[in-house]
Amino acid sequence: MQITPLNAAIGAQVDGVDLAAGLDAEAFTAVRQAWLDHCMLLFRGQTLTPEQLTAFAARFGPLEPPPGSEKDLRADSGADEAKDMWIISNVIEDGKAIGALGDGEAEWHSDMTYLDIPPTASVLYGHEVPPYGANTWFANMYRAWDKMPADLRSEIDHRRALHNSSYTSAGELRKGMADVTDVRQAPGAVHPMVIEHPETSREALFLGRRTNAYIKDMELADSEALLDRLWDYCIGADFTYTHNWQPGDVLIWDNRSTLHRRDAFDPSHRRILWRCQISGSALPSAHAA
Repeated sequence: MQITPLNAAIGAQVDGVDLAAGLDAEAFTAVRQAWLDHCMLLFRGQTLTPEQLTAFAARFGPLEPPPGSEKDLRADSGADEAKDMWIISNVIEDGKAIGALGDGEAEWHSDMTYLDIPPTASVLYGHEVPPYGANTWFANMYRAWDKMPADLRSEIDHRRALHNSSYTSAGELRKGMADVTDVRQAPGAVHPMVIEHPETSREALFLGRRTNAYIKDMELADSEALLDRLWDYCIGADFTYTHNWQPGDVLIWDNRSTLHRRDAFDPSHRRILWRCQISGSALPSAHAA
């Protein structure tokens, strides 16, 4: 096994591993530590069934079932072993989407932070990928916090933010949700803006996503201005990596210490990714008020 950083900001590529064959205890321990160290791991050239993907993902913890808005989307095998896997895709079959999020841009976000306990990690497998476009970007929130200017740090040090649950990262209103007219009253969880990672004990910026976010106990205009400053800062080039997908790629990232987004792509190109998410644990504040 070889583990090579992708760049100075975030991520590492793991070579010499066949995920379909499984990992022994020693190899998995090394992979898991590399994931904690680098926030995101890339495995190239994998050939996996739904059962093999979910088996790999489940080594990191219990799997989250698909969210309610995606339970009517089919898993590619239709088999029981795929019940904890769902599809990210733009493909339409018989007039119906087989997966979620389509072909548009997906904004910067962490997955499902509108839950009181967001997922620990997300896993994506490139079952079918377009020849270009649909790049996935990642940003390191440890690094963003570590390098944050002192004046900006002081403004969020003890703050908590509301993470709205109404819309997907592609900007689509979730089933059963109403449009947000006042971000201060939007549904969703409230989390500290700076967390102590429950496994590494490192401090990380924790923002969720920009759309409909609100910093609790602030005037709305002040919250909007501060959020704009934070987002302009935290997705800078010093903190990011851009992934160009190849068929057979597997990515796993730490949802507690990263942000990610997706570029739009040509709707005439098929894209089918298989996705698993690992159940989370409570996110303690790094600096309690």
